[in-house]
Amino acid sequence: MNKSILFAASSIVLACGLTACGAKKTEAADENNQKQTATLSYSTERYGEETAQAEFPVDEDGYIVIFDGVDVTGWRGYGKDHVPERWLVEDSCLHFVRGEGEGGDMMFAHKFDNFDVEFEWKVSEGANSGFFYLGQEAMSPEGNLEYMCMSAPEYQILDNANHPDAKLGVDGNRQSASLYDMIPAKPQNSKPWGEWNTARVVVNDGKVTHYQNGEVVLEYELWTPEWTERLQNCKFSETEWPAAFVLLNTKHGGYMAFQDHGDEVWYRNIRVKEL
Repeated sequence: MNKSILFAASSIVLACGLTACGAKKTEAADENNQKQTATLSYSTERYGEETAQAEFPVDEDGYIVIFDGVDVTGWRGYGKDHVPERWLVEDSCLHFVRGEGEGGDMMFAHKFDNFDVEFEWKVSEGANSGFFYLGQEAMSPEGNLEYMCMSAPEYQILDNANHPDAKLGVDGNRQSASLYDMIPAKPQNSKPWGEWNTARVVVNDGKVTHYQNGEVVLEYELWTPEWTERLQNCKFSETEWPAAFVLLNTKHGGYMAFQDHGDEVWYRNIRVKEL
C-alpha cells in the first residue's frame, strides 16, 4: 500500500497599501498564514481498504495533527464504521465516558509502519486505558473480531496510585507508559489522576521507544528472538493465548487506537509523523 504523504501549501494574501511598510507587513502576513497539510488515506468500514482521503494540518514541528480537538475525520471504532457514542469530543479532547451506550476502542483508520506519535492523556481516579499501535482488525477462525490487544503492543495508560493493575505483573510492567505486561517504564514519572501527561511512541524498522513526560522510559525491538521470549513470558504466550502469540509475533504495520477499558479518560493534541 502506498504510504506516501502528499504535502500541499496554501496562503491567505492580506490586502495592504502600496507603501514599503505595507509591503513588508504583507510578506510577513503571507508567511505567517501559510498552512501546510498532509493527505492521509483511511478506511471508513470495518476490515475495509483505505479508500477515503482527507487533508490534515501539519504543525510547525512537522507533525500531522490527526485530532485537533474538533474534527474526528479518519477516526472510527475498532471493528466499526462509526465513532462509538461513548467517545465524545469535549473541551478539545477525545473523552471516553462511563455509563450506558455503545463503547469500544477508538482508532485512527490509517495503517502506519514507521512513525513518531505524540499525545496528551489524563485519567479519572482509579482509571485504566491504553494506547495500541500496529493493531489489526483481525478475525478469529470462527469469523469473530479479535481484541485489538491480540495484534497490537500496548502503551499502558493508568492511575498508578489507585488501580490494582499497577501492583500486578512483574516489576511494575503494568504501570503507565509500560509495554503492557512485558517491559516496565523506568523512571516511572507519571502524574496523578486528573493531571495531564505527555506520551510519545517511536517505531522505526521494529525499534520502539516509549516516552513519558519528556523522558525515555523504555526501548525494545519487535520481531526478534528476544521479542518472542518476552511474549512467551507474559499473558500473550503460546500456551495462554496462542492466537495473540501468532499475531504479535508477525511483522506488520497497523492502526493506532485508544482503549475502552470502561473507565473515564481524556486524550488531546494527537499528532504523528510517518518516518
